Amino acid sequence: MMNMKYAVLIMLLCFSTLGVLRAQEDARPDSTIAAASGSKQAQNEVDNRIYSLAMRYNDVSVAKIKLYELMERNPRNLSYAETLASLYFEMEQYGSAALVSLDILERNDESLTGLRVAAFSLEQLGALERALPHFESLHLLSGDLFSLYKTGYLQYTLKKYDEALNSVNMLIKDKKAAEQNLNFPMGDNNTQEVSMVAAAQNLKGLIYKDQGSAEEARAAFEEALALSPEFQLAKENLGEL
Repeated sequence: MMNMKYAVLIMLLCFSTLGVLRAQEDARPDSTIAAASGSKQAQNEVDNRIYSLAMRYNDVSVAKIKLYELMERNPRNLSYAETLASLYFEMEQYGSAALVSLDILERNDESLTGLRVAAFSLEQLGALERALPHFESLHLLSGDLFSLYKTGYLQYTLKKYDEALNSVNMLIKDKKAAEQNLNFPMGDNNTQEVSMVAAAQNLKGLIYKDQGSAEEARAAFEEALALSPEFQLAKENLGEL
């Protein structure tokens, strides 16, 4: 419910010009091959321009075709596959997005785009067990605190309570978390912005509640409200104890 942050980032990636995504060619001394390489580069430039125009005119089908052609012509350049995975995610084609991103990760398990798209796509498909390690890796590689929150939330959902508490406590102790906010859905399609630390405390309360530790849960919900007094979800959770 809180993947809008990355959906926006992914949308911006998809609509950016692919002119910076150049094929990484092998150095070959043969003049004939060099001429072919020049022709290949020219084809890449044409396809990049067509891709950019297609995205500008909202013709996603043409854009995807050009990405596939660029991928086939430049198999060592994962930038095209990363852009395709991001495009599929933006179009809410989560199955295709997951498959492309998983292929990317087989070749480069430190691709942040691959990890991000795989994590959120698998989550959307309900494959939480498979999504979880990608969120964990995304946090470890990038230090992104939203990914740490998602890690804790999925651990809680999967009833991995000890792991979830560890993730939540890491988030609460991180000084940078106090400077960041999360959006939570409210009624009438509205959202509410709350402190990330307050969100972590609310999640901590849910974990304790599931474990039957009512007093610890109450303390966590009250701490969440101390940080974000209008936090509706924390109010509701506290009222249910």
